[in-house]
Amino acid sequence: MSQETHPIVDLTHEDLDEMLRRALRITLILGAIASVVVWIGGGWRNGAMLATGTAISAASIVEWQRLVRAINARLDQKRTPAGSGVVIVFFVLRLTVFAGVIYGSLKCFHGSVAALLCGLSLAVLTIGWEAIQLLRG
Repeated sequence: MSQETHPIVDLTHEDLDEMLRRALRITLILGAIASVVVWIGGGWRNGAMLATGTAISAASIVEWQRLVRAINARLDQKRTPAGSGVVIVFFVLRLTVFAGVIYGSLKCFHGSVAALLCGLSLAVLTIGWEAIQLLRG
């Protein structure tokens, strides 16, 4: 009986980086289309809330991409990229900024919290979808 290797064994850093790029692109496209649809159907406030959530999702994917590069460099026992400490500091700083943006959008737009949550969940959905596609081979 022959055993096939699991697709995750052959996963390279480039594959992971490309997966995150595709997830970012899909998040932005889906978020833009959904924001326009919600804007037309539910008003500008809800569309703005969805767009805000989408922007935070997209920025989060970019941050995860930077963190993954720093972690992979460390795991490969290469010299850590020059800005790895900066990446981690900015990661924490951006989390604080994202919290402020969420609070500000809730106070300024007075839109639906559900629309904001839908935008925020786009990153999770697209990364999950891309991971499944990558592992299926």
